[in-house]
Amino acid sequence: MTGHSAQWKLFKFLKVLLFSVIFSITVLFLVATVRTFTFEADAGLRLGKWENTTAISLHLSPQQRKNLLANFKAAIQIPTVSFTETNVNTSALREFDALLKKVFPKIFSSSLVQHELVGIYSHLFRIPGSEPHLEPYMLLAHIDVVPADEADGWDAPPFSAQEINGFIYGRGTIDNKQSGILQALEYLLERGHTPRRSFYIGLGHDEEVNGLYGAANIVKLLKSQGVKLQYVLDEGLAVLDGVISGLDGPAALIGISEKGQATVKLSVSSAPGHSSMPPRESSIGILASAVKRLEENPMPRLFGYGPERGTFEHLAHKFGLPLRFIMSNLWLFSPLLSRVLERKPDTNAFVRTTTAVTMFNSGVKINIIPSNAEAFVNFRIHSAQTLQEVRGHLTVSDERVKVELVNGFDPLPISSYDEQAFGFQIIKKTVQGMFPQLTVAPGICVGNTDSRHYKDITQDIYRFAPSWFKPGDPQRFHGVNERISIQNYEEIVLFYFQLIQNNDIKKLPTLRKQHWMLWSL
Repeated sequence: MTGHSAQWKLFKFLKVLLFSVIFSITVLFLVATVRTFTFEADAGLRLGKWENTTAISLHLSPQQRKNLLANFKAAIQIPTVSFTETNVNTSALREFDALLKKVFPKIFSSSLVQHELVGIYSHLFRIPGSEPHLEPYMLLAHIDVVPADEADGWDAPPFSAQEINGFIYGRGTIDNKQSGILQALEYLLERGHTPRRSFYIGLGHDEEVNGLYGAANIVKLLKSQGVKLQYVLDEGLAVLDGVISGLDGPAALIGISEKGQATVKLSVSSAPGHSSMPPRESSIGILASAVKRLEENPMPRLFGYGPERGTFEHLAHKFGLPLRFIMSNLWLFSPLLSRVLERKPDTNAFVRTTTAVTMFNSGVKINIIPSNAEAFVNFRIHSAQTLQEVRGHLTVSDERVKVELVNGFDPLPISSYDEQAFGFQIIKKTVQGMFPQLTVAPGICVGNTDSRHYKDITQDIYRFAPSWFKPGDPQRFHGVNERISIQNYEEIVLFYFQLIQNNDIKKLPTLRKQHWMLWSL
């Protein structure tokens, strides 16, 4: 009888446990389902009443469009290449300086615009507003480009600015001579515009080699003048059309942070010898094994702990099922999604600090066993990690391998992107005013820009230009056949033309409480 009673109690316990599990799963499923069909992040300000500031529209005559294109081609044809921090094409930079003065006469003759050269070749412009109490903002771009060799397979010489099927080919067409900032300002000055809010424009000449003489010196000058900025907008992310699998329609990603970076040197020293009498392990073999261990043991998954979560949540409503269900409920599915994303190199960058062995050097002669071998490893640090934490995780499990940090820096702070983030919402409003079909979302830059130097004079740094990328286009960045469509270049100029005017509002519209509650469910 006692045994039967114990079995009955066990049965009742399992029954209650099973019911509890089923009930919990049902509740979770219902909560996730409701969230899937009601969740849309950061839509609230569409419902607010914006102050009207865009008083000047841009209509270009056929001749003006012809001149615009000719000026852009002339900029691409100047090979402002940066090779290293101490090796830049200074003659090309001087030629580019002369081109700016030629094609933007209003800017360089206006009593409103204050201009000075910084670090010899970089440019700083200040445009004072009519209401100096409004905090200024700053627009950034850079003049220099990375090297390009026609022999790599270009369809047109990389500094020819050749037009093919409506596209301009050339190094700098998407990084970053297409920025259009000065052209937009020139058009505004021609139309008699005086801004309400002061702003700055900075053009660095050495961004591709860390910006230590350009952007860094511009920031040093601004800090000495006590300048504090409402926000900074630099290059970075773009419009992605068909690039994100499963997304319904194109999306504009505004970079709100950048990954950090570390370069680590691994080296092994051993006695040299003749290849006819090799040791059991050579310096190359020891180092190769250490490198293999690094690649086989990636940094931990951190998906969901950085700004990448905001990216997917903002885009969730544009995915079909079942992806929409997953993206809308990252509080539940982050571990699952991170395992899916890590399978591809381009999405693995969202998941963790990436490890890339970029250089391996050893040996001087085919029959000599080298005494030294060295490798360089580049880490792009996830926003949820620090440089120090990466160093702590780095282990090669072999005391014969010397590990040295060459250089590095932490990930950039995450800029605000909520309903009251002035810079983010102004950029978003400008994008959606031009391209109503776009979904706008925050994003993370896996590369680095000049804007990282500005973190001491502003809390909010954004990285975006409406360059339009279709499948295959991201690979043109620093690659072969870099190009931009003529239409897209004109759109970028128009974007800055409208952005400058949109910045003249005194403050963002107030979001009514019921709307805030609706979109935060």
